[in-house]
Amino acid sequence: MRITLLKSLQLSCLFTSLVALPALADRAQEILKRSDMIRNPQTSFVVNVSLKQYENNQLTDQNRVTTHSRQNKTGQFLTIVHMDEPNNDRGKLLLRNDNILWFYDPKSKASVRMSPRQRLLGNASNGDVITSNFTLDYSATLDGEETITDGDRNSRLAWKLKLSAINEFAPYKQVELWVDKENDRPLKGKFYGNSGKLLKVAWYRNWQPVLGEIHPTEVVIGDGFNPNKITLMQMSQYQAKELPLSWFNKEWLSHFTTQGQ
Repeated sequence: MRITLLKSLQLSCLFTSLVALPALADRAQEILKRSDMIRNPQTSFVVNVSLKQYENNQLTDQNRVTTHSRQNKTGQFLTIVHMDEPNNDRGKLLLRNDNILWFYDPKSKASVRMSPRQRLLGNASNGDVITSNFTLDYSATLDGEETITDGDRNSRLAWKLKLSAINEFAPYKQVELWVDKENDRPLKGKFYGNSGKLLKVAWYRNWQPVLGEIHPTEVVIGDGFNPNKITLMQMSQYQAKELPLSWFNKEWLSHFTTQGQ
């Protein structure tokens, strides 16, 4: 009788655990989805992005791009990035079309496939300036909660999510993401390469009203190997703008002009 009761309890605990696992996965994905809605405007928009590289607190390099983004049928973003500065790169384009990234050079009029992991400036890669919803590039699991220091040096209680890439476009193999428990804001991310090594750490900060919602307007990106190397990404001059779907294919890139924005 005791053995039967013990087995029943064990089976009951096992059943409860099996039922709880999908529920936790759904919860993690829902937290990630809500943080996506705060990290990026969920509409068609244009934004100026400034990138500045610092080493030992000294400015060593900088550039500026304009990002044009709209969502496709799945909710993922299609994006064109126009290089504004420096002058020798002006007019070059990056295009995310579904899970393919294209680079276009107006001088050669050639489009070539690029990796979202390739460095753009400092610690920022191509994938960092391409608008994306993590929900559609990563699967999330909940790894508890932690009190962390956010990008504005405030102490915040956060969910800790572990993200695993689900397609080839995802710039990072694994991501650890801390999401504010109170308001679903993404606070901090650790980004890992295929080898499992830490590539960079990012803090989202300077929260401002953007297109009717509060969004981060700065991302501080620390080098995973050298803490003295910092890249500051600043977003400004957001505009809600209808962007034709026809823009977002590599055959159209030769027709892109800043006057067409």
